[in-house]
Amino acid sequence: MAAMLQTLLVVLGFLSINSFAIPAPFLPRDVSPALPSQRSLQAEIGRSLSKKAALYFPGQPEFKNLTTRWADNINPTFFVTVEVGTEDDVATTVKFARKYNIDFLAINRAHGTTKTLSNVKNGIQINLRQLQEITIAPDGNTATLGGGVFNDNVVNALHAKGKSSGSGAAGCVGLMGAGLGGGYGRYEGFYGLVLDNIVDMNVILADGTKKFVSATSNPDLYWAMRGAGHNFGIVTKLTYKIHDEVSPTWYTTTMIFKQDKLEPVFNQLNKLIGNGTMPARVINYALFAYNNNISTTEPVITVNIFYIGSAQDAKPYVKPFLDIKPVSVQNFTTSYPDVFYAAGTGLNDFVCKEPTGSAYLYPMGLLTYNVPVMGKLFQLYADKIKKNPQFKDSNVMLEGYSLEAVKAVDPASTAFAHRDDNILLGFLPKWPLNLDLSREAEEWAVQARNLVQSGTNGRPLSAYVNYAHGDEPLEAIYG
Repeated sequence: MAAMLQTLLVVLGFLSINSFAIPAPFLPRDVSPALPSQRSLQAEIGRSLSKKAALYFPGQPEFKNLTTRWADNINPTFFVTVEVGTEDDVATTVKFARKYNIDFLAINRAHGTTKTLSNVKNGIQINLRQLQEITIAPDGNTATLGGGVFNDNVVNALHAKGKSSGSGAAGCVGLMGAGLGGGYGRYEGFYGLVLDNIVDMNVILADGTKKFVSATSNPDLYWAMRGAGHNFGIVTKLTYKIHDEVSPTWYTTTMIFKQDKLEPVFNQLNKLIGNGTMPARVINYALFAYNNNISTTEPVITVNIFYIGSAQDAKPYVKPFLDIKPVSVQNFTTSYPDVFYAAGTGLNDFVCKEPTGSAYLYPMGLLTYNVPVMGKLFQLYADKIKKNPQFKDSNVMLEGYSLEAVKAVDPASTAFAHRDDNILLGFLPKWPLNLDLSREAEEWAVQARNLVQSGTNGRPLSAYVNYAHGDEPLEAIYG
């Protein structure tokens, strides 16, 4: 199966999170296809769509709303948005695009930051936001989800019934955009990745064919969709494993440290992560960022410890960090849906607002923190922003999840290539909407990536596809 994936990826070209398209859609063309007029498009495709569907064209307010992305510099362009109302509408739209040789891009929440998305020009946007079904099966073991659901509405719907499952870490991100490439999240110590919970899928292929995909029906496609799914089709519906909630309460503490505490903080993070053996109830994040409440001139290190359970039971994991003497500490006890807000990743939080500026994202999977290198990375981050304050909203994200259930899955059973990674690093240069700092941002990010890679003892680059910039070797993304 791995050989099959490698062959298909070369044929299809590299796609990215939240995007599905016809073969090689991101390769620039010398000649643009002749686009149908609005009138002919409405006459031809409009009469074939369901009554729930809608067409939006440039100049209409809803077209602008549906084509706005989280990162403004990632700018595929469209001559029409088809807001599908049913699964059949997706197939109809794909067949129409194929007939006229027009690129298309299926969109849920539009958070993808892969640079090559911008190669889509004058395409068709297939907007999935109406496909919001969330139906829990009578036995309580699975749920049927529409292809347009996102983390916040899934988590809240399940929580209302005392259930939970794998989900991404930000409430605003589409479940399947993340899930087809992996889907890291706070419950993965118990349930694995988002893709580990997919039982079956309804998939629309590049020719508009509808396929039911499961372990016994189209098993090769089932394998490939879980880890490399953005390359193979549009998921319109899925059956998803769900579970009884582990705990009605979650505890989280947010601690902020200045640069002088970097070494003991990262030594303690390494102890906590334990080379991938961190307990299932524990999650940790760290962040290099500016916090004007602490300092307007120097970045700080923020550490979040989440615990699935009570504050008392969390103490053994939190106290070693408190002993390092953070300059600020905030504690919360909350239910799981509100953990998004405790982490600053809720629907109304800044990171979920659109657009938040221009941004790129460069990922690296790590086994452990090389503490001296992390010190150099922090200094590189600080020095750049002092030199060019337009990058002050940039940050370095460091995600540490329990991997107990992730590593329990046979790596060969899915196309996901990163079960050996213990830490997910994301270098996120951001700059204002009105400035073209793309080249400078890329040079900075590559410098940071090379620095971190120099401290991995020769381990090959590991790049999580959902965060991939688009310049990484395929082997780094898919194994």
